[in-house]
Amino acid sequence: MTEFYPKQPYLSHEIEIKHSRFITHVAHTPDLESARNFIAEIQQQHPKANHNCWAYIAGTRSYLQCWNSSDDGEPKGTAGKPMLNVLEHSDLCEITVVVTRYFGGIKLGAGGLVRAYSQAVQEALKVLPIEERIPLFPFDLYLPHHLVGDIELLLNQDQINILDRQWSEELHIQGEASAVALDQLKQQLTSLKHLTRYKDPKTRW
Repeated sequence: MTEFYPKQPYLSHEIEIKHSRFITHVAHTPDLESARNFIAEIQQQHPKANHNCWAYIAGTRSYLQCWNSSDDGEPKGTAGKPMLNVLEHSDLCEITVVVTRYFGGIKLGAGGLVRAYSQAVQEALKVLPIEERIPLFPFDLYLPHHLVGDIELLLNQDQINILDRQWSEELHIQGEASAVALDQLKQQLTSLKHLTRYKDPKTRW
């Protein structure tokens, strides 16, 4: 599955709703540590803000431990969760958003807060430059030397990267490939299962 991530390290975008300022800070955060550091940095920059609510998908979308959010004092479920919901439907990963709110004197109510925080993130993402990434998965292939020529032809296709070759009694190839390329490779290797050993995150023989 193709994923998208921020093309630039940082972006800031501000909107005003009923005199409250909502400043959305967006960062490319490839891991949990960078996400937490970014949140702390924004909190230090805006210590007098009423709220610094946040949400992140700090790694790949399939790694749910990298998903999190916080209302930072707003009524439960009115800020962090709506912000994370916007990220979830964006196909983005490796991203953290912090929405800094300076209260303008008019209460928005629970529904108004949900809409405001969602809108703040949506509008920031509209102007965020993004890049496409096709996730790659590791694989190991062991084969006898007489098959090297045939196997090399199979491996010489798009979205397959050979990381290492180790020669001993047999050839051990370590590589990474897209999900589509791995499926094609495994189909092509089916007739050679009795001569090869293969392993990836989902398949082993």
